Amino acid sequence: MRRAPLALGAAVLASGLALAGCGGPSAGKPDVKVTDAFIPAPASGDMAAGFFIVHNSGAADTLTSVSSTVAGDVTMHSTKNGVMREQESFAVPADGDLDFERGGNHLMFENLKQKPKEGDRVTVRLHFAGSGTVEVAFPVKAATYNPSTSSSSSFSSSHASHSSQ
Repeated sequence: MRRAPLALGAAVLASGLALAGCGGPSAGKPDVKVTDAFIPAPASGDMAAGFFIVHNSGAADTLTSVSSTVAGDVTMHSTKNGVMREQESFAVPADGDLDFERGGNHLMFENLKQKPKEGDRVTVRLHFAGSGTVEVAFPVKAATYNPSTSSSSSFSSSHASHSSQ
């Protein structure tokens, strides 16, 4: 008689595991949110950098390109061992983060059509293979701004919007 409750418990556990494997957010599609976005006020008039964090609570995705009307070109770069290299794309891990930060991955806004000034907001479109296009307003901060030392570093994901490609 003791076997029935044990068998029932095993069946419930197996059902729960099956549902967890099929229904979790990473099982289907990516779910990206962008935070901590900013552009340091550029020193020169023709180039600027951009930084942000992509939080993904779903399946893996790929950041394939970036665009903005403020620049002729927006390129993505990685920096490893002091060497900067242009990247065609960046993997966004399932249930993980992709960081674009000073001294590491970053955006380069090249051939600026206008020089962003501190206090401005620059519209940037991040193009993802799975998530489509995410539009984010990057605030322009002081040239020396560092979010890790600022108490107001958080950029709410409510300022980002999704649209399909």
